[in-house]
Amino acid sequence: MKTRRIADLEVGAIGLGGMPMSIEGRPDEARSIATIHAALDQGVTLFDTADAYHLHAGEVGHNESLIAEAIATWGGDTSNVLVATKGGHLRPGDGSWYVDGRPEYLKAAAEASLKRLGGEAIGLYHLHRPDPKVAYADSVGAIRDLLDAGMIRLAGISNANVEQIRLAQEILGGRLASVQNQYSPAFRGSEPELELCDELGIAFLAWSPLGGIASAAALGDRFARFQQVADARGLSPQVVCLAWHLAKSPQVIPIPGASRPESIRDSAQAADVTLSLQELAALDAV
Repeated sequence: MKTRRIADLEVGAIGLGGMPMSIEGRPDEARSIATIHAALDQGVTLFDTADAYHLHAGEVGHNESLIAEAIATWGGDTSNVLVATKGGHLRPGDGSWYVDGRPEYLKAAAEASLKRLGGEAIGLYHLHRPDPKVAYADSVGAIRDLLDAGMIRLAGISNANVEQIRLAQEILGGRLASVQNQYSPAFRGSEPELELCDELGIAFLAWSPLGGIASAAALGDRFARFQQVADARGLSPQVVCLAWHLAKSPQVIPIPGASRPESIRDSAQAADVTLSLQELAALDAV
């Protein structure tokens, strides 16, 4: 698999989002472990998770623990694997979500995530979502403190706008490694943030690149041009979509979710697909 850079680290050009393995409709643990092992077999080295990726109230960090177990039980070399997790967006277990960007909470959440993931430090830690009740500078300041203390190796932000990216880069002293925002054919609203990341050399992790859990399978039905390119190449429209992401910028790393080994094996092909200028123009026009 071709690689991309997050700060000074090389990771696979495609990541794996772990959310579908831990929320509603999640598979049994054996299939989830097999899915993560399949990703590692394909050269995927970036795994995205969050402490809020769980279903029930008493299982905060379910996906973090699952990914940690799967990596530990894989038979290959995992020294280049990067696990990115997030804090500040919570799920009490009743189907609702809320945010908590208080510095003291974020530091406690990062400590708990580190215990679940294991190791000496979290590879990449994102502020999951801005908290309107807390000054953004204070929340990012907590991420800076975690970075300075060595509890996290790389710092990122998620669901951020252009102004927040610039502020975070300033507060972190130029050490903002990544921005994780939604981006897909169905949601192009993060293009200003993607362009800024390209300008600044910051990794842009595109979440829900296939349009989300409920819509990914129907991508070709919703966007006929992606299906047409896929048919012409003998690929799935999902692979074409991920290749389209990769063509946007060297900073883009799509992180499709998966809960079946077959899905991540298919997605991983995108790293080796080069779309023509004509194909890109047709897909961009969607």
